[in-house]
Amino acid sequence: MSSLLRVQGRIGQRTLLLTTAAVPLTGWAVHAAALHKQLTATRRDPLTGLLRRDAYTARARRLLARHGDNATLVMVDADHFKTVNDTMGHPAGDAVLAAFGDRITAWAGQHASAGRLGGDEFAVVLELPAARREQRLTQLVRMLHTPVVLDDGRTVDVAASVGAAAPDLVGSRDLSALQRAADAALYDGKHSGRAVLATAQHVTLPSVNGRRAGRPGTSRWGRAA
Repeated sequence: MSSLLRVQGRIGQRTLLLTTAAVPLTGWAVHAAALHKQLTATRRDPLTGLLRRDAYTARARRLLARHGDNATLVMVDADHFKTVNDTMGHPAGDAVLAAFGDRITAWAGQHASAGRLGGDEFAVVLELPAARREQRLTQLVRMLHTPVVLDDGRTVDVAASVGAAAPDLVGSRDLSALQRAADAALYDGKHSGRAVLATAQHVTLPSVNGRRAGRPGTSRWGRAA
């Protein structure tokens, strides 16, 4: 084979490779977008749009490491949720959970880690300095106590219990310790219509399914009464 033919052959092969490689680029882009959408779907609860537990946990730990004492962990528990399901039906209960997901997302913002831990229990980790905690927690409680209007026009009166914990108050940046403290604070204010901010005492309280054997005296924001 002459040198000219060999050169032409190499050029032809290279052109073929470039052409065949270029053809599926669009297909791969579509596939990558679909894969990203699927991965995102597996990370989020389909009913509320909030992160599932594993995704919430990973993001929450990163936020705690990044923001330190300026981070706040908030636990939310829907009040009287079983009654809504029993008296108005499960579609109404689903609508309430979806509304709570939307409200928590709107309150926390896109940079927070907002998750549905299971059932009617939610958690949020966000940057929230001490100077703004009381105001923002009051805002969250107000949002979660706004009635939910169903598609059929019925109105559901809703409420939620809220507990919060912050590293500078409980002496720990550990996610599990903060959640334990926030959950304990939540049950101090259960059905009260107010948020309770945890102290270091809440971290060490024994608990069974979130309910504790002992209760410290607390004021509205979790300070010792």
